[in-house]
Amino acid sequence: MQVYLVGGAVRDAQLGIPFRERDWCVVGATPAELEDLGYQRVGRDFPVFLHPETKEEYALARTERKTAPGYHGFAFDYSPGVSIEDDLRRRDLTINAIAQDGDGTLIDPANGLRDIEDRVLRHVSDAFAEDPVRILRVARFAARFREHGFTIAHDTMALMRRMVDDGEADALVPERVWKETELALRSRDIRIYFEVLRECGALRVVFPEVDALFGVPQPEQWHPEIDTGVHVMMVLEQAEAASEDLEVRFAALVHDLGKGNTPAHRLPSHPGHEERGCTLIRRMAERLPVPAACRDLALLVAGFHTHVHRAPELRPRTILKVLERTDAFRRSARFEQFLVSCEADARGRAGLGNRRYPQADFFRKAFAAASAVDAGEIARECEGPKIPAAVRRARERAIADFKASAQVPP
Repeated sequence: MQVYLVGGAVRDAQLGIPFRERDWCVVGATPAELEDLGYQRVGRDFPVFLHPETKEEYALARTERKTAPGYHGFAFDYSPGVSIEDDLRRRDLTINAIAQDGDGTLIDPANGLRDIEDRVLRHVSDAFAEDPVRILRVARFAARFREHGFTIAHDTMALMRRMVDDGEADALVPERVWKETELALRSRDIRIYFEVLRECGALRVVFPEVDALFGVPQPEQWHPEIDTGVHVMMVLEQAEAASEDLEVRFAALVHDLGKGNTPAHRLPSHPGHEERGCTLIRRMAERLPVPAACRDLALLVAGFHTHVHRAPELRPRTILKVLERTDAFRRSARFEQFLVSCEADARGRAGLGNRRYPQADFFRKAFAAASAVDAGEIARECEGPKIPAAVRRARERAIADFKASAQVPP
């Protein structure tokens, strides 16, 4: 039995990047032999085991053969005769197809070390086209390693386009689409992930609502970048810089979906895009396993971001309505996420990335004023059924008093 370090740990070590976990490949063993040594089997489609002490993953070297469309359409061979080179040649990218033995010697049958030096993301073989998830992975790696200067090889991008044209991307299952997208949203240079998917044509398959935004005009007076898709990518950049929260970044991605189906005769204006956007977000969350927290914040941002942008113009009653609809009094942390998302939207415009956004502080102070109302005292002075209305009136007066004294810069 021989054990090799494989995957991201080997790649990242060559790039000088700290790695958090290690994966191992086992050659010359059977599942029964590993189980006899105390390894715990966890893989369903092929044998993957957890080390009895370190709990790191150990997978038997394997080859795979395409048997049906999609992610699950494979037959695996993990017999003891499969070599480490056989295993590496079935991997997605050359930079991920490098192994290291116990003596530190690198096994590199696909010339991944050369591509690391040249900063190129290149597929190992034409077998890449058998697994549509690899389209998403390349897009994610392009985003993750952009800061290190990596670009996608021309022949790899051409292969991804052919996969989309051949309908292979149509077989992507919702769980894998969301898993790869969530990893991208939690990483950096997020816009690159979506731009790569759009370049190869996969965005219209996995996120048609986002793809529909590109080429849709907005009023140049408010959006110097004009193109709605470009605006959303800029908002993603702002959200990435402002927050590590997955919910904020997802809200940035989908906040303007309603602009993708504005009637042509209304362009470049987008009346009612807030409500239309909420409908599209709900459909997306039904199609993909989007976490409820992401969906709920996205709906609030899509529905009320234009209210926050116009904060000083709003009547106290409308301000209170936004606070109530966003559940600010019970979920103040999410309300802060909501304001951060609105600010990312305002700054995600050409030439306005560093512009001040006093509207967020205006709403924070209005919320503080309304929160200062002593609901308990009101409850002691009112009859039960009248308490909610009395509290609401008191909060509205508090907001009105704050608004009368507030000075909001233009």
